[in-house]
Amino acid sequence: MNISMSRIQAIFMKDYKEFSRNYAVSVMVFMPLVFAFLYNKSGSATIAAYFFSINIAFSMVTTYVQCCLIAEEKEKNTLRSLMLSPASLVDILIGKSLFVFIITMVVVALTIFIAGYNPANLFILAIALILSTVFYIALGTLCGLFSKTIMEGSLITLPVVLIFTCGPLTLALSSASPIVKIAEWLPSSQLVLLAEALEGSYTTMDIIIPIASIIVWSLVTWIVAGFIYKKRMVD
Repeated sequence: MNISMSRIQAIFMKDYKEFSRNYAVSVMVFMPLVFAFLYNKSGSATIAAYFFSINIAFSMVTTYVQCCLIAEEKEKNTLRSLMLSPASLVDILIGKSLFVFIITMVVVALTIFIAGYNPANLFILAIALILSTVFYIALGTLCGLFSKTIMEGSLITLPVVLIFTCGPLTLALSSASPIVKIAEWLPSSQLVLLAEALEGSYTTMDIIIPIASIIVWSLVTWIVAGFIYKKRMVD
């Protein structure tokens, strides 16, 4: 499997130009920063409050921007040409994801800084945040493949924003309702549980289970996205 850095760079620059021209998409990077600023001013210094802003960054920046960039390609009928180009599946997926990955890392870092969050173990948390970024990019890719226009992409990502951002807020109710307990296994919820464990005396399993859960979510989502992508090539 050959990976062409020149093709990846070309796709990266193309996404950067499209992102900078589309203000309806690029303005979304400010949403988690606004929430982080409000939480900081309100004096709410809880893990749940910090990660509400971080999960908003993942759903409203990572997933939304990735979805809209792919949907815009489909709307302009350029994704088909990209699929039929000499660029391999890996070249295209890395090229289409690299820009969003960098944007996400910058936004998440700024969100943590503005919110005033000081993680107890930055190294372990950074690994979880990187893995979460990989998952949400896969989710955005999947949403984009099902969208024909940017407008459709905006609507498709709404359930993602609601489920993965608000899911961790239901953890307090998980003991009262077995159905709500399912939300505990969402990647966003596992991220919160990991951060809470790191603030106290944690065990190895407290780290392995959340990280393993996020990895499984990422693998499954990327496999499905790759399958749908290949299906679109012969559609």
